[in-house]
Amino acid sequence: MAEKRKMVYLDPDGHGAELYVIERSEEGRYVLVPCGLEALGAREISGTTVAADAQALPPEAARIAAVRSVRTQNTVTLGEYAQKWLDSLKWQVKESSYIKYWNLLNSYIIPELGNMQWYRLNRETVELFLSRLLSVGGQKKRGLSSRTVSDIMAVLRRVFRYAADCGAAMPFNISSITVKKESKEMRILTEEEGRKLYRYLRGNLNDRNIGLLICLFTGLRLGEICALKWEDISFSEHTLYVHQAMQRIQIKDDEARKTEAGRRTKIIITPPKSRSSVRKIPMTAELAMLLSAYRGNRSGYVLTGRTDACVEPRTMERHFKKVLEKAGLENVNFHALRHTFATRCVEMEFDVKSLSEILGHANVNITLNRYVHPTMELKRRNMQKLSALMAVGW
Repeated sequence: MAEKRKMVYLDPDGHGAELYVIERSEEGRYVLVPCGLEALGAREISGTTVAADAQALPPEAARIAAVRSVRTQNTVTLGEYAQKWLDSLKWQVKESSYIKYWNLLNSYIIPELGNMQWYRLNRETVELFLSRLLSVGGQKKRGLSSRTVSDIMAVLRRVFRYAADCGAAMPFNISSITVKKESKEMRILTEEEGRKLYRYLRGNLNDRNIGLLICLFTGLRLGEICALKWEDISFSEHTLYVHQAMQRIQIKDDEARKTEAGRRTKIIITPPKSRSSVRKIPMTAELAMLLSAYRGNRSGYVLTGRTDACVEPRTMERHFKKVLEKAGLENVNFHALRHTFATRCVEMEFDVKSLSEILGHANVNITLNRYVHPTMELKRRNMQKLSALMAVGW
């Protein structure tokens, strides 16, 4: 009969850790059968001392690492690692980032893959999961956008990295799985549309329209204009100081039950998403003069003029849509104001580095690749510069 026993194998190259059941036949041949044991630090398995003699290893086991734990991967699930990873982030990331990760895990990853045993995860399972998200994912079963699925995949990769840091053997190489992002062209306002919008806003000044004018001429983000206060505007220096942003985030189920009326979301105001987003933006003399004539309570929000009331991003988006209708313009995303500002600046031959800092970008590549949309007129003007070469025969 074949002899059966569990053994721990030392890996001189440090490639990983794994436990195997070693079956030794009467002829002396070894057969390695993975028993799915995770590596975390002990030396006994079910009361049996395991061998760790590197000299006694069969050739097939030369690359197996010394085991550091005895908890079986048969009982560890993806959901367990995901929850531990999430718990580890609680004091490391902003609340909005934590809630985003929590939502992606509990809305998509945990329901589909949470109960799967870690060692049973494979490439085919994850690819099928992503395919379903793209085709029938979401509440309406119409499929999620490639950007959302890419975000879900990014969270899944981070869970895998966390599990690896805990000593778990990787069931497969998850980093090789990618989600192709669909690049949708952002529609910006044409020069004529920009003029029509400007004329409407100047002719219908109120707190919110003042905010739209600021966005049109400074490129502020939606959350930044909602959090902007009059005290952030220096009329002596003609600058705007951007140092916080407003957003509405979801409240976790257990926290929602504790709030009045069981609210599911809340408004938060926090520092911007990156260090480069904290910035001072120079204003044109005309914009500074307009704001100076309209300025409200110094401690109040620009969009309300009050300290005890603000305009949240979703409300500002709805207001922008109404303004577009009244101005006789086609619907565009609020973010188009920021893209329009960047494009107009490039058309006027702004220094790209200065523009990048005004927009709060970490580097100029983001500015050029995502926010600049050369118009056909600009392309014609640039091509016309070649006329001089033709005139002199090159």
